[in-house]
Amino acid sequence: MSYSMEDSQTPALGGFQANKLGGARKGADAGPNAAKRLQTELMQLMTSAAPGISAFPSADGDLLMWGATIEGPEDTPYSGLTFKLSFEFPSNYPYAPPTVLFRTPIYHPNVDFSGRICLDILKDKWTAAYNIQTVLLSLQSLLGEPNNASPLNGEAAELWDNDPAVFKTKVMDRHKDIEED
Repeated sequence: MSYSMEDSQTPALGGFQANKLGGARKGADAGPNAAKRLQTELMQLMTSAAPGISAFPSADGDLLMWGATIEGPEDTPYSGLTFKLSFEFPSNYPYAPPTVLFRTPIYHPNVDFSGRICLDILKDKWTAAYNIQTVLLSLQSLLGEPNNASPLNGEAAELWDNDPAVFKTKVMDRHKDIEED
């Protein structure tokens, strides 16, 4: 990726150039703080991302919409699988959490069939100290350690606790269905 300097003296990041007010030329609905924070997080992800996760702004140039991937952790039913997610950031990010959805269908106690996620740091436990990498690592951890006390998929929670073999079969069947589409 090449970096260039323009009139604002701010490096271009993945096609996103901050203007002199700190806003983004692309994704203009991002507030100045959100744009600056997201550009910083993009640079952090590009230079020192944790293994098994990635995230980038959408190809259409909207800085508030990102795509991400997480790899299933070893020694879990998700080992060897890769999942796509979407992030939609509010204009007051990082003071409000992003909306995060699984785009790859997943069978999991804390994810419903629409891809919505039950994770406290994406709701009432959010703080501005969290970032995209924190969220992705938390989701990766959730794959191996679901919160069955607060399931979105009751059947998956019950199978996780009572029949791990059937649970793993359902995970693989759900993933196999998407590979055939």
